[in-house]
Amino acid sequence: MTFKTIFFNLKRFASAGILEFMLVFSFLSCDSSSDIIEDEVEQEVNKQEEVEEEEEIEEEIIVEEEIVKVEGEDYFLPYIDLSNWKVTLPIGSPDEVEPPEILDYATDERLFPYMYNDSTDGSLVFYTSPGSSTANSSYSRTELREQIVPGSNSTNWTFAGGGRMKGVLSVPEITTDVNGEYHRTLVMQIHGRLTNEQRDLIGEDDNNAPPVLKVYWQKGKVRVLTKKLKNEDSTSEEILHTDAWEDNEGYIFSEEIGSSKFTLEIIASSGRLEVILNDTDSVVYEDIHMEKWSVFENYFKAGNYLQTLDIGASAKVKYYELEVTH
Repeated sequence: MTFKTIFFNLKRFASAGILEFMLVFSFLSCDSSSDIIEDEVEQEVNKQEEVEEEEEIEEEIIVEEEIVKVEGEDYFLPYIDLSNWKVTLPIGSPDEVEPPEILDYATDERLFPYMYNDSTDGSLVFYTSPGSSTANSSYSRTELREQIVPGSNSTNWTFAGGGRMKGVLSVPEITTDVNGEYHRTLVMQIHGRLTNEQRDLIGEDDNNAPPVLKVYWQKGKVRVLTKKLKNEDSTSEEILHTDAWEDNEGYIFSEEIGSSKFTLEIIASSGRLEVILNDTDSVVYEDIHMEKWSVFENYFKAGNYLQTLDIGASAKVKYYELEVTH
């Protein structure tokens, strides 16, 4: 044991904050007593280092408290039951997701980014851009289609039986055209459908009939468009043909809704159709066209049916609430 080694250990011992320790000068000689003293010093230093290491470990330990998130405070979900809806997407041929699979939309990779929850405001988001379209349209959609019998398009309703759809929604994002004008999108519809007997009677190869009602977000306002007969004297067979009908002049609500949340309600009954904006303003159609429309079956649609083929166009429609009754 050298003096240098002993002196070094003494410095370590002193820096560790140990209580005063007295050594006899004779320990500088390399006899057996000096070895014993050095061993004792080293043991005390090691003990102190172990204590310091334990204290450091304790300081590094962070106690993680379980964080419980509360719905309505930390996150929000839309009030929408999708048990009787299927969705059409702007991809595939196009792709569709029906119940019961649609109930798992929040974890279904096929649906993102076209249909998903925004938990910051409790909305169900419908995103679309030009892509795949259905057989009777050039435009793309991320849109729900009512199914009274889940998984089937065959059971529908008539105006005689009546129907009501009410939703709370917004259009927070939509692109503009080359002139700086906002594109428009369909957010609600009542679509007609031929029965199998009607389809065969007029020689059609599918059950498609015109939409009697289309509700648009257009330039920050709500526009309503319905169908009217080209010839009010058309026979019961003639009115089954799509080309027997044309759009009326339409109606635009005066209220500017922009990207704000708004409420839309549609009420259909025998010979009558009403559209209500924000529970205060409404437009009513009660005429021969609505009377003759009673020949068709119908189903509700809701979502984002973007009315443009412009490259780079897109829109988001958010639904916070949606309900249908018959």
